[in-house]
Amino acid sequence: MHSTQATLPPTLASDHTPRPTLSAEQVSLLARHHLLRPLLRQIVIAELTAATPIHDDDIQQALEAFKHEHKLTSEQQFEHFLRTQLLQRTELQEQLIQPIRLQRYLADHYRSKAEARFLQRKHQLDQVVYSLLRLSDPGLAHELFQRIQEGEADFAALAACYAQGPERATRGVVGPIPLVQAHPVLAEHLRTSQPGDLIEPFPLEHWWLLVRLESVIPASLDDATAQTMGRELFDEMVEQLVQQRIESLIPLRFPQT
Repeated sequence: MHSTQATLPPTLASDHTPRPTLSAEQVSLLARHHLLRPLLRQIVIAELTAATPIHDDDIQQALEAFKHEHKLTSEQQFEHFLRTQLLQRTELQEQLIQPIRLQRYLADHYRSKAEARFLQRKHQLDQVVYSLLRLSDPGLAHELFQRIQEGEADFAALAACYAQGPERATRGVVGPIPLVQAHPVLAEHLRTSQPGDLIEPFPLEHWWLLVRLESVIPASLDDATAQTMGRELFDEMVEQLVQQRIESLIPLRFPQT
């Protein structure tokens, strides 16, 4: 299996100490308002995708869609909008086509890496449907477990009557949801169970949980999943580059160190 660890593009991998492009005052202002990392992330993404081809038709379609969405039916309205947003026309166009650049960049550079990533994460992407009954009383949880196990009561009916969580509204049924979205303790119980298994009550935080695994829906590598896997790899690589930028700005912000 090929490694799917995020790797830096050749043009950026050798640049471990990017030259700061912000002043100390700008860095201070952005950091105080929690905007420095988001800004650097957008800069990195723009740099990575800058060479991705964009056609004039792409720009025109994006611009027309934007005008329609914001009800800018005349050139005067459009110019007024640009002024109030402190934007030049070319800057707005760049904003509008950036998602197109990114989508094409991901397709060109990460689609081929999606399968290996998917195989690594498949057990987390499988979806499950389970019945859940959340209680604060361990004694009652064990009593209801025995009643269901011995066929004296129906799980759904008991959940509708006794559940103390939001699952009461669904008669205990949860899902389908990716297994990774469940609490790690609950996910481990579900992962080691077979459909139809009634799991003995166990504590989780301040609750006692009574759970039955209903079904497992195996994940498949469709287009949507492939895009998700590619985006995960891309985001990891972007985070590495952003962290490099942050570290390069430390001497600017704290020259004494």
